[in-house]
Order: sequence, then C-alpha cells, then structure tokens
Amino acid sequence: MITHIEGRLVEKNPTDVVIDCNGVGYFINISLHTFSQLSSSEKLKLYTHLQVREDAHTLYGFVSKAEREIFRMLLSVSGVGAGTARTMLSSLSPEQVRDAIAADDVATIQSVKGIGAKTAQRIILDLKDKILKLYGLDDVSAVSSNTNKNEALSALETLGFARKQAERVCDKIVKENPAASVEEIIKQALKNL
Repeated sequence: MITHIEGRLVEKNPTDVVIDCNGVGYFINISLHTFSQLSSSEKLKLYTHLQVREDAHTLYGFVSKAEREIFRMLLSVSGVGAGTARTMLSSLSPEQVRDAIAADDVATIQSVKGIGAKTAQRIILDLKDKILKLYGLDDVSAVSSNTNKNEALSALETLGFARKQAERVCDKIVKENPAASVEEIIKQALKNL
C-alpha cells in the first residue's frame, strides 16, 4: 500500500495532480477540498489511498490524514464508490461531512450531487457510531447545535438568501460558537451576508 507521496508538483488541476517522485510521475486524483489546500510551492506531500480493481490501479490523494480517513470510511458504505466519496469531499469539507454524519443531518449529505435520500441515510446509519467513537464527539451537543443551525438556515432562506451561501456563513458561526442560539446565528449571518 502506498501511504503517501512526496515530490515535485508537475501538474495541478482541480481534480488531479501529477507528482514527480525521483523521476517517476504519479497521477493522483484529488478532491476540490485538497485542491484548495494545496500551496503553490513546488514540493508537495499527499497522503494517498490506492484502489486496486481488476481493470485499474487508482491513486487518490489528500492534503491531510483526516480527509483520507473520512474517504476510507465513506468507501466502506455499501453503494458508495470512490467517485461518490470524492464528490462528497469536493462539495463539503471533511469536518462538514463528519459533523453531518454525527448529527444525522441527511439534508447536508443529500445536498451532494448524486447522493439520494436512501444513500444519505445509509451513510449516516453505517458511519455514525464510528465517527462518534473515533472523534469523541458528544452526540447530544452535535445534534442541538445542528438543530439551531438548521432553524437559522430556514429563517435565512425565508428571508430570500441562497441556501449555499447562508449555509457557509452559518457553518462558520457555529464553528466559532457551538453554543450559539438560533437568534445569535441569524444576527451574525445577517451581518456577514
């Protein structure tokens, strides 16, 4: 198993990179989250996951071990392949995926292109216990803060703000102040939208 690759960045695209490692060029598939985290320096280290299939050996690269761990967890869910897992990590940050699973937030997971209600529910059902145990999250606090965030989001949508934009602002507010009430989230969001 190839656990990481370190070398010179030769080519950089939103979905893949090529890293020259001692004269060998490795084509590595990446998520948009990893792409956004890549520095412009020539030296690069990516944590990798090698997927071996009958017809291909495919490398997936991640800027952090945490993102790779979430990717591997997603692959363990029946019906979720590497493409779907990479799309999830392109649409949501690893923290957003982790928090959505921990908080039974089907809507957030379902907001990813190509994931329907059944798949979103299966992801939560299969991974919630693992996520809570691995990250030591408190089930109750994750759900209550998420309920406040969802109520604030609904209110902002009613006021005419686009869901994606409002969601980003609300996520940031809840991250900075996990105990924020619905009113506090809305007030802060209105200042930032």
